[in-house]
Amino acid sequence: MLGIPETRLPLDPAAGRLDDGVDPPAVARAYPASALAWAVLAEDALADGDRDVEAYAYARTGYHRSLDALRRSGWRGQGPVPWSHEPNRGFLRALAALALAARAIGESDEETRCTEFLRASSTDAARELGL
Repeated sequence: MLGIPETRLPLDPAAGRLDDGVDPPAVARAYPASALAWAVLAEDALADGDRDVEAYAYARTGYHRSLDALRRSGWRGQGPVPWSHEPNRGFLRALAALALAARAIGESDEETRCTEFLRASSTDAARELGL
């Protein structure tokens, strides 16, 4: 097989807690390495409409937690991170939220970089998340 192999993150234990309806801040406290918990916090802040700086901070935290997890999973800075592999969705959602939060605060270079990174990582995620 030619090309860069897909990166598949391990199961995120926070996902089950979020699915069970546990309050996202409590989940982030219990699982601070969870990209998904930070992505949900960012998405909630963006949906609120006047918490864009808070959304940016949450999304950036999720993004950086994701980079750590990706590297531990063999990622070398590029290559597909498929949306179809559910544990990857925390990273992809955090990256999309970071692009949207960057747009909201007027940081167009960051918005462009994150949008391009999302599309390069997973066209399915970009489509699903509206970027």
